[in-house]
Amino acid sequence: MSPLPNTQLVAGFLLCYNGGIMEGKKVQPRAILVFGAPCSGKSTFAEKFAKRFGIAYYNLDELKEKYALNRKLVLMLLEQISHTNQDLVIEGGIGTEKEREEIRRTLHPRGYNVRTVWVQTDIATIRSRLKSRYKTIAKAKEVYNSIIPKLQAPSELESPIILSGKHTFETQLRHILAALA
Repeated sequence: MSPLPNTQLVAGFLLCYNGGIMEGKKVQPRAILVFGAPCSGKSTFAEKFAKRFGIAYYNLDELKEKYALNRKLVLMLLEQISHTNQDLVIEGGIGTEKEREEIRRTLHPRGYNVRTVWVQTDIATIRSRLKSRYKTIAKAKEVYNSIIPKLQAPSELESPIILSGKHTFETQLRHILAALA
């Protein structure tokens, strides 16, 4: 299959993502929850996807750290953001079913259609990327051992879209657009 030109990708996204605008229908806001192991490629995908389509991007872990917020305050902030009815790409702090369910419960009252994207990468690649990021094997192991045991695969009820963290963004984009259509 040959890659679609960017204009066709954008048009396809707008049709599946904002379908109904031309007919005057109220568009349901969407939230895409992107999660995966550290260094799996989730941040790269989430940031590029948000930038490509002009969607608000929030990394909940970064918000917690930057503003010294606890989980309750992060959820309160997200609830306030949901009043904008803007489409959202969210990552960080959603590695467990419970954390993802908290986000869904926060967004559903505002009419959000929430989808889960699980970025997967093999363990050898994750370890290699962690070593590159943290420069020492000890720090890479510490990060790996502190996060991986807590990470939970999505349940069937979450209907996850599964992406490879080793594919190019354009390949990931084609896959997610097909799943969202």
